[in-house]
Amino acid sequence: MNAYRWRLLTHGDTWFAPPGAGPGQASLLDELRFESPTALVSATAGAAADAGLLRHVVDLAAAPDFVRLLSAADAPVWDGIVLSVGGGDLVAAASVPAHRADGGEVPLEQRLLRRQTEWGPPSAGVGRYFSAPGWATLAEYLRANVRHVLSLRDQGPSAGKPVFVHCYAPPTPRPAGIEAPGEPVRGPWLYPAMRAYALPAADWPAFGRLLVSHFAQELRRMAADVENFRGLQVFDSTVVPLAAAATAATGSSGDWHDEIHLNHSGALKLGRAWSEHIGRVLNPPPPPTRRR
Repeated sequence: MNAYRWRLLTHGDTWFAPPGAGPGQASLLDELRFESPTALVSATAGAAADAGLLRHVVDLAAAPDFVRLLSAADAPVWDGIVLSVGGGDLVAAASVPAHRADGGEVPLEQRLLRRQTEWGPPSAGVGRYFSAPGWATLAEYLRANVRHVLSLRDQGPSAGKPVFVHCYAPPTPRPAGIEAPGEPVRGPWLYPAMRAYALPAADWPAFGRLLVSHFAQELRRMAADVENFRGLQVFDSTVVPLAAAATAATGSSGDWHDEIHLNHSGALKLGRAWSEHIGRVLNPPPPPTRRR
């Protein structure tokens, strides 16, 4: 890899999906473009469809190829690590029902949505549907696992190198899953929860924005805590303008392939913006010269 200026180790969830994951489903990883020659080495290279992709951030520590390439004594020295993590955890947490299979109530600390009898006042907007105790549980889980990934980095030759993550983009809960030839339809993911908790359909897009806003805020909070999250570089992808999907659309709509994944136009927009962010970290502009 000596021919490359930058060498980046990558791993992630379905937002880094390889070719074949689904017709029209785009990979954010494929849309990263850099001014200097850059090697993007995927820890899931060669995986069929999305077989090697992450479902939860905790799975990073259990991915043998990723752990070896990151922390082994003879691993390459990477200029950075590029990850797409946490989205599956956010969706899973939002999908937790109000009651267990045995009829027992799931406590607010273990779910992100409130039952109708628990809703706050209308003046709280879509926040009245949101479980702050449940978010606190998820946030601590995310923090613990990101810290662990950083500790793996610091065990190997790439200690202290930047770890790049993105914040996803606000989805529109809607009846749109992934259809791949010869496979059962996957999803939708948030749409069933919106219906199960009886959220008014008019509030679904705003609730999708609320979820991702909290996620982005938590990642930014981690990055600001330099002592505990050294080298964590957060790209706030929520500020990149995207065309939202129509609430009733069952297929590709706006910049979205399905309910929670981007199509090629969406991935292109986010990928180019993230590339610029990564490039500025790897090759920061010189400080302005002072005039005498």
